[in-house]
Amino acid sequence: MTLSPDAVNQLIRSRRSIYPKNYTSEPIDRSVLTNILENANWAPTHRMTEPWRFKVIANETRQLLGKLLANWYKQNTHPSSYKESKYEKTLHKPSKSAYVIAVCMQRDPKKSVPEFEEICATACAVQNMLLSAWSYGLGAYWSTPKAINSPEVSSFLKLDTGEQCLGFVFMGHHNLPQFQGKRGPIEEKVVWL
Repeated sequence: MTLSPDAVNQLIRSRRSIYPKNYTSEPIDRSVLTNILENANWAPTHRMTEPWRFKVIANETRQLLGKLLANWYKQNTHPSSYKESKYEKTLHKPSKSAYVIAVCMQRDPKKSVPEFEEICATACAVQNMLLSAWSYGLGAYWSTPKAINSPEVSSFLKLDTGEQCLGFVFMGHHNLPQFQGKRGPIEEKVVWL
């Protein structure tokens, strides 16, 4: 093993969600994104179902996604709750990102493991992706908009039978300084039996 426990601890504990409003216009090299996705592919998977699927949204397709999500928000929000600022933010968030990755889970047709295990495996793949992006100095943010399970999003992503979208990872370069994270003490979350 070439990584020390201290290096792994540092990577995990320093990772932060960086939001699209903080991204620069610098592009992400495609080979970097390919490495990030390859690392996601090495997540744990029960019975080797490898349920994660990724749909990379780039270039002008990002604007189409923004329009789809913003219009869905406008059409499915009660007028008393609707905010034009949220519409605008939703509209432009994808275009502020170098890439938007739709995180999908393909259900094992044999149903050899419970569905929640495949969702958890896909979440582990996303954690690998987020840690890898951070190691490259990139900002990343996993978001699950309310429109995620809508027919419009399913059609846009061309989901296969048994496939569902679990959210979007927005990714881009940023120039924010490192900042402290916040976590409660682990002692409050562990029971020794």
